[in-house]
Amino acid sequence: MFIVHHLNNSRSQRVLWLLEELGFEYAIRFHERNKDMTAPAELKIVHPLGKSPILEDLDAEGGAVTLVETGAICEYLAGKAGGKLGCPVDPREAISYRQFLHYAEGSVMPILFASLVVSKMPLIGRYGAKRLRPMLNVHLDFIENVLAQRTWFAGELLTAADVMMSFPLEAARSRGLVGSDKPATIDWLRRIHARPAYQRALSKGGAYAFVPTQDRNLSAHAGIMSTQQLETSS
Repeated sequence: MFIVHHLNNSRSQRVLWLLEELGFEYAIRFHERNKDMTAPAELKIVHPLGKSPILEDLDAEGGAVTLVETGAICEYLAGKAGGKLGCPVDPREAISYRQFLHYAEGSVMPILFASLVVSKMPLIGRYGAKRLRPMLNVHLDFIENVLAQRTWFAGELLTAADVMMSFPLEAARSRGLVGSDKPATIDWLRRIHARPAYQRALSKGGAYAFVPTQDRNLSAHAGIMSTQQLETSS
């Protein structure tokens, strides 16, 4: 039995999506942010870091397991599913898989989060955001170029690398950083949002502000192929 400790409007939405794709049964423990958008203290009862997502596997061999960090959770779940949506067999695709599985949180999210924090600072905010934007654009241009050449981040099949990349690109799009000048990225976002598993996760997870209205309930109309909010989730 899997239990996901889910924080509204956070990275933990990715875990729900992956669980739906893999067909696992799971329970959701909902946690609401404090008024200042920090994670509630109750999460520290589950894990000392007090961050979301947290995955509990009550039936793990040798006893219950508690995991944090979305990337580690994704790798764990793919392993439990016999490698489904995990590392591809093709050596070149395996390289891309590992790269983007870690790239999401290792490269894209830090600069995106820094941009958000700086933009909220009085006086220097506009200047700081202006300095950071070219750095972020390097990443967004790189991602656009990759998706213009292949269907998914690892190759021609959806993997956990796509699950990992979903949150930073959804967050960037919600802030107006991904638009019509990134058609391959927009197409990728619409394709993940059209997946039935994604839509099921969206309906179960509650409030999630990073999917535009036009992308909600897409599966009813399209096939599968057709500052602190970021800080308190991992």
